[in-house]
Amino acid sequence: MFRNQYDTDVTTWSPAGRLFQVEYAMEAVKQGSAAIGLRSKTHVVLACVNKANSELSSHQKKIFKVDDHIGVAIAGLTADGRVLSRYMRSECINYSFTYESALPVGRLVVQLADKAQVCTQRSWKRPYGVGLLVGGLDESGAHLYYNCPSGNYFEYQAFAIGSRSQAAKTYLERRFENFADSSREDLIKDALIAVRETLQGETLKSSICTVAVLGVGEAFHILDQETVQQLIDAFEIVAEPEGPAAEPDAAAEQGEGADQGPAADQGVAPMDI
Repeated sequence: MFRNQYDTDVTTWSPAGRLFQVEYAMEAVKQGSAAIGLRSKTHVVLACVNKANSELSSHQKKIFKVDDHIGVAIAGLTADGRVLSRYMRSECINYSFTYESALPVGRLVVQLADKAQVCTQRSWKRPYGVGLLVGGLDESGAHLYYNCPSGNYFEYQAFAIGSRSQAAKTYLERRFENFADSSREDLIKDALIAVRETLQGETLKSSICTVAVLGVGEAFHILDQETVQQLIDAFEIVAEPEGPAAEPDAAAEQGEGADQGPAADQGVAPMDI
């Protein structure tokens, strides 16, 4: 994207009917590290990639707890994400104090979208440069929303945002029909595989990803690194037999030599994810 005479102000339209600063904010979301969300009828899983600016620094937090029944994963400017997550917490607290009940997820998403839209209509403001995946659970079930810097919001069964998110979307599109009836463990497995798709060959480890879970009877919480690593290892073990099973006829013809081959492969399989 190049600077032009129509992008100096967020309220200035181009002849083609575009608001360039809003588009720049949406581009900032694409440049951020990937964030992924999935939901079933009873659970919501959020996952993100942790990327540090350098080997000497720690990564910035990308998943935030809003309330016991709502959490968000962000991609884009982390500072903007912190401000918006704090606003969401404030809205949840105010609603709970006034009505003594949990704030419906859809209502909070609309309020968040209205807040983002105001920044596209005031010349002294700039759009928020962050996209939010809002996962929540209320009386109507589990929900997953995407809030865009433009002020638009959409509800999804599964979605991915951030850099190299298209690979994760491709995987989710192949699997989304099964998500509605998926168990908690299956959702986490699909989330981790989707995260792996965004890494482009890099080894998936608990140190470079964060996973959060929300469900019926389970408040929103972020899984610790040890638990995530155990899940990654367990899912790799499940995937190992798929290699030898792909060619049963060949294995039968080779006899004992073929039996030794898969056994050797099983020792190597965990290294490739």
